[in-house]
Amino acid sequence: MRQYRCSRTTVSRALSALASAGLIERRRRAGSYVAMPRRHSAVLTIADMQAEIEARGERYGYELLSTERLSARQLKPLALELRGARSMLVLQCRHLANDRTFALEHRAINLTAVPEAASVDFATLPPGTWLLSHVPWTEAEHRISALNADDATAHLLEIDIGGACLSLERRTWRGTERITHVRQLFPASIYDLVARFGPVAC
Repeated sequence: MRQYRCSRTTVSRALSALASAGLIERRRRAGSYVAMPRRHSAVLTIADMQAEIEARGERYGYELLSTERLSARQLKPLALELRGARSMLVLQCRHLANDRTFALEHRAINLTAVPEAASVDFATLPPGTWLLSHVPWTEAEHRISALNADDATAHLLEIDIGGACLSLERRTWRGTERITHVRQLFPASIYDLVARFGPVAC
């Protein structure tokens, strides 16, 4: 109240909004605390694709392949992934390393939770980069699998039809709101997941 010269009611409303978004925890008689992000996997983080590629010593490139704004009814599979969304922004893009395809990305952003995403120029700015720097999240889920590339995927990844791919699917939440669902496909020959960890205490 002293710092911002506002009423106790205004401060309480601001803290309630932060608590609803999952960014703070309000404990009765103990105060308010910054919430710690929770992840289903202890060995994975949400990395920025550009930073990851440049950390490998390679030159980063980006191409937006398509963008659509859809209602939940128009895309039922993603409506399940982003329940509660009344409108979604669906993007397909490629990430390049030294002018070769590093990953193919298909992403849906919940515009009900993040309406400002509708005005971002994703032709020049990768959606993952923008989300990491503008939209806080409190929980994430990764799903990793392997698959063989079909004709369209093989063409976009510049690999042989039937070639091995690593698939990384991720969902993120802010409190109870689902923010984004993304599926990234990597040619198996150039990408792997490595984690170093110790024994878990019993």
